[in-house]
Amino acid sequence: MNWSTRPDKKFRLALGSFIEDYKNKVEIVQLNEETGKFSSRCSFSHPYPTTKIMWIPDKAGSREDLLATTGDYLRIWKVDEEETKMACLLNNNKNSEFCAPLTSFDWNETDPSIIGTSSIDTTCTIWNLETQQAKTQLIAHDKEVYDIAFAPSPDIFASCGADASVRMFDLRSLEHCTIIYESSNLSPLLRLSWNKHDHNYLATFCMETTSVLILDIRAPSVPVAELAGHTQSVNTIAWAPHSSCHICTGGDDCQALIWDLTTMPKPITEPILAYSAEGEINTLQWSSAQPEWVAISFNKKLQMLRVY
Repeated sequence: MNWSTRPDKKFRLALGSFIEDYKNKVEIVQLNEETGKFSSRCSFSHPYPTTKIMWIPDKAGSREDLLATTGDYLRIWKVDEEETKMACLLNNNKNSEFCAPLTSFDWNETDPSIIGTSSIDTTCTIWNLETQQAKTQLIAHDKEVYDIAFAPSPDIFASCGADASVRMFDLRSLEHCTIIYESSNLSPLLRLSWNKHDHNYLATFCMETTSVLILDIRAPSVPVAELAGHTQSVNTIAWAPHSSCHICTGGDDCQALIWDLTTMPKPITEPILAYSAEGEINTLQWSSAQPEWVAISFNKKLQMLRVY
């Protein structure tokens, strides 16, 4: 699930199905301002479930209207009023008939011609969309890579994975990386999110854990904060798009929690806002075009939450 960032398509989201089968689909929904309700604008078939969906970061609305998805490959889709067509399929494993599934990707906001993908084959690949070629592919971890996130920079990105580490890379110097954090019990790290307003901070969480860790790249190895408000596993995290000190977390306890981090490094014991959904929250997204809205998904439902 992902919000569109275009100013002329504010209340538009792309959603991916999760069916344990080859045939899945992506649906684009948008607010009908006359009726005040969301309706489906279009849908298209997608091989396997999408592991991530993102609209092109285009806050000026000046670029081609593109959507990216990962699953077996990275696909770029061209969206117009009539239909959605695949613009290109990017595959850097041309020597094999088998593909290593992609677990996630991130679209570089500073330079939208760059996308980085993560894979279960331990690699991260940085793509140039203009040439449709891989700029570089590197063995990023010792085991599967589960997520990748760019800093507010064209060159810096971080990744996390099954080897229980968060690693930071610089495209200008890939001979080495910086290990930001390693979980003490060697539990896999599932998701990673970079604070877009203060690039010193990252958020991550371990598999089957109830807390979210806030990392400071200036002080590696020890989290600067631990947000322990969930009673069941955390599934998803999103930094506030308009603030450097707020983050939203969601989990299997059906809770969406918003945290205020302004008191760090003092312990943060409880969230400032909480919402109880009707099911386990699989993913959430905080809209950058209108920061008072957070979208969550659970079961077969999409809900919009207004943040006051």
